[in-house]
Amino acid sequence: MRNRSSKQTLASIVLAFESFVAFFATLAAFGLKVADAELVWAVGLTSALLMMLTPAVLRFSWGYWLGSLWQVLLIASGVLLWGMFLIGVMLAGLWIWALIAGSTIDNAKRIYFEAEIEGKNV
Repeated sequence: MRNRSSKQTLASIVLAFESFVAFFATLAAFGLKVADAELVWAVGLTSALLMMLTPAVLRFSWGYWLGSLWQVLLIASGVLLWGMFLIGVMLAGLWIWALIAGSTIDNAKRIYFEAEIEGKNV
């Protein structure tokens, strides 16, 4: 089993949660008839599925850019469902927190293990 970074793990959790949000937003958009039903389902389900698959590419640096693009698109979906402005901003904040906190944890673990290898007592 591969050792994943904390940043990757936290970002994956946020993206998985966002895929559920995208699915429920699709249901709301369909119920409110904001666009043609086929278009709503095609865009909504595709977005939810791609958000679910994005954690697989977080091992590459461009995967985080893709995750950030999802944040922008969630906020932009507020044009059709006004509540998504608020939800999108909250999820973008969670995304930013996951990236910062994950990087901080990874750096602390790296420093700890380097000190341990050098034989220093931490």
